[in-house]
Amino acid sequence: MALRDFGLLMAMCVVWAVNNIISKYVVTDLDVPPLFYAAARFAIVAAMLIPFLRPAPRPIWRLMLTAFLMGGGNFGLMFVGLKYSTASTAAVVLQLGMPITLILSVIFLGERIRWRRGLGIALTFAGVLTVMWNPEGFALSTGLLLVAGATLMSGIGVVLTKQIEGMRPITFQAWVGLVSVLPMALLSARLEPGQVDKAFAAGLPFWAALVFSAVVVSVGAHTVYVTLLQRYEANLISALILVTPLATIGLGVAVLDEPFGPRLAIGSVLALAGVLIIALRANQVMSMLLAMRNRPE
Repeated sequence: MALRDFGLLMAMCVVWAVNNIISKYVVTDLDVPPLFYAAARFAIVAAMLIPFLRPAPRPIWRLMLTAFLMGGGNFGLMFVGLKYSTASTAAVVLQLGMPITLILSVIFLGERIRWRRGLGIALTFAGVLTVMWNPEGFALSTGLLLVAGATLMSGIGVVLTKQIEGMRPITFQAWVGLVSVLPMALLSARLEPGQVDKAFAAGLPFWAALVFSAVVVSVGAHTVYVTLLQRYEANLISALILVTPLATIGLGVAVLDEPFGPRLAIGSVLALAGVLIIALRANQVMSMLLAMRNRPE
């Protein structure tokens, strides 16, 4: 990989990690309702990318379903989950997306799992369960369960994406914004009373975070990601962007003063080792799916 492209990739990973921290800050410290935050973000993305809605691959219903799963369904659950968990632990749980996508590809796409990828799946689940488990209450964290649900939504969306032919990434991103705005807005209106007042009360930090999330992350970092995917093998990109959860954990501890104990350390090592094994052993078709799933937006 060229040094310039490696630098772009590392910058992209840092942007994604910073966005994870910002999202946690918005829904927790600024007390902005998470569904409203998701709706506002997708509204900006949709408004910016309206010119790219066409040409849209058919059938439209599949495109809309896939876009919602990878957009509102994924980020709605993730933002709510972030409100009740730390960014560091959420970053580890999000690594479930890779084995979940692999398992779904076996069911729906006829992929085969050999022992190395099976080992990767086992390590990832073991690491995530280590992080999620609350030994004091003998229960799983509700917030992290929602984050895990977000990875399932996205994993299903990735598998469905494989069945859509002739779709430009920028077109798909435009549809993600378009189909996610209304459901997120309606859910926010139903479940989050006073959400607009809370957003305005949060002031400039919220609006700055919103613009960063929609413009810099969804449009800017995504463009860099797709460009690099076109130049290099997807399994290489999937492996290298494991920098994102590592940076998220580091920033969570440094910026948000999140705890970093033995459980998080052990769980992180297990989960990231498992994801790395899966990424490096994936075949060409599967590695493309995994790289798409491993892309935060």
